[in-house]
Amino acid sequence: MTAARVAIAQLNVRVGDLAGNATRILDAARQAHAQGADVLLTTELSLTGYPPEDLLLRPQFIAQAGQALDALRRDLAALKGLYVVVGHPVLRAGHLYNAASVLHQGDCLGVYGKRELPNYAVFDEQRYFTSDGAPLVFEVKGVKLGVTICEDIWFETAPRAAAEQGARVLLVPNASPFNVGKQRLRADVVARCVRDTGCAVLYANAVGGQDELIFDGASFACDASGRLAARLPDFEEALRVLTVTAEGGVQDAPDAPTPAVEALPLEARVWGALKLGVRDYLGKNGFQGAIIGLSGGIDSAVVLAVAVDALGADRVRTVMMPSRYTADISTTDAAEMARRLGVRHDDIAIGPIVDQFEAGLAPLFAGLPVDATEENLQARARGTLLMALSNKTGWMVLTTGNKSEMATGYCTLYGDMAGGFAVIKDVPKTLVYRLASWRNTVGDVIPTRIITRPPSAELRPDQTDQDSLPPYDILDEILRRHMEENESGADIVAAGLPADAVEQVLRLLRINEYKRRQAPPGPRITPRAFGRDWRYPLVNGFREKQTS
Repeated sequence: MTAARVAIAQLNVRVGDLAGNATRILDAARQAHAQGADVLLTTELSLTGYPPEDLLLRPQFIAQAGQALDALRRDLAALKGLYVVVGHPVLRAGHLYNAASVLHQGDCLGVYGKRELPNYAVFDEQRYFTSDGAPLVFEVKGVKLGVTICEDIWFETAPRAAAEQGARVLLVPNASPFNVGKQRLRADVVARCVRDTGCAVLYANAVGGQDELIFDGASFACDASGRLAARLPDFEEALRVLTVTAEGGVQDAPDAPTPAVEALPLEARVWGALKLGVRDYLGKNGFQGAIIGLSGGIDSAVVLAVAVDALGADRVRTVMMPSRYTADISTTDAAEMARRLGVRHDDIAIGPIVDQFEAGLAPLFAGLPVDATEENLQARARGTLLMALSNKTGWMVLTTGNKSEMATGYCTLYGDMAGGFAVIKDVPKTLVYRLASWRNTVGDVIPTRIITRPPSAELRPDQTDQDSLPPYDILDEILRRHMEENESGADIVAAGLPADAVEQVLRLLRINEYKRRQAPPGPRITPRAFGRDWRYPLVNGFREKQTS
């Protein structure tokens, strides 16, 4: 049997860290070489990290990336016989390409430029790159290998061109960000590519957090019959050596596990994404720990559990800041959860601070009714205290608002929105509850009463969220249909949702865009999140007609 051994490396690189990323690639190459691999496949733009965004507009960045590639090529020459596929930008004749080079014995055997440049959702590749797609096929031990990059396999042209040049195995570097359902979608796309070309596909996906994006790894390989032959872990770095044949066969190690696509429960996948997002956002930006305003409610409880899972208890601290409206059970439950997780927990009463605010404003508020202004003073007092602790300690404040609140503006600028990273910004409230219940099956860390109590901001007497908002199951379904499915208000009502709730939610969504523009970034876990792939104008006179 004519065969070669190909290592897939899903690497957690850091955007812009050219030297550090080159070292990571070199370490993976040494590991692959020691395991007898003939080829190492790394991920899309593995040398620069993905996405480099406007770093790609800086000539010095492109020049230094080229220098880093040359140095890596020389270092890899010591690994006799090993071919290494490295992702990087390349400038040719004034055009920049999203490229992958095949390095071997100190030489560059060829450079492939990505053909299909995505320009939707979180992607802006047409802003930076020129399309190419000229086939790159090379032979190793009688096996013909073709290189394509990420979105190229979503379309027919590039994979077919490689197959027409004799490729029987496609090596596909990827930087495909996570969202719920994405792993199944990738598997379906690869299966279609296999059917169309008759080639096996080795799909190497990046892993790690980069700003709002979470790359989940979960690299995999399908043989020429479409069989899932290997799958790497979710949300962690890994390297796997596979045997590929001249006929498009793929064989994993006999004892290697090959879990099914999306074998983990949805809650476990989302938790893994949030945990990785927190760990990498703080770690890659040099923050040593996290501070959380703990309220005794469900949102801050989930954020605390994610943070401890990501960072460890010694790098997380919590602060309870009760007001005159805070229930005793809230302070009790917050302290109990902090005790269960072993984090430092402090109490700062905000009553005297709010009293000072109100006294100072009293002459200016004379004759005006009490309204949300007074509620917001409480939230802003808390935000000020948390940010003071952050300034003093150098630890980052993690905010606790969920997607349902961000959508409807049920949050306070410079109050509960104050912080550096919004952990559950893209998690609907109904999913927050599911995450809490799932986490307690792993270890009982969230007091049951936090999960079962009606949610409340506790900014006025006997307040509950449902005083101001529709029930969360209705609210979240309206948001899902409007944001992810692009359904109109009329379509949503026709699907059976209450017309008054639809009108309220879409109005709140529209008028609170200004708040979301000032919110911290947070991990993207749905197909459409606020931030990179939600771009609505702040000045917006459009009003959707509800009838045709």
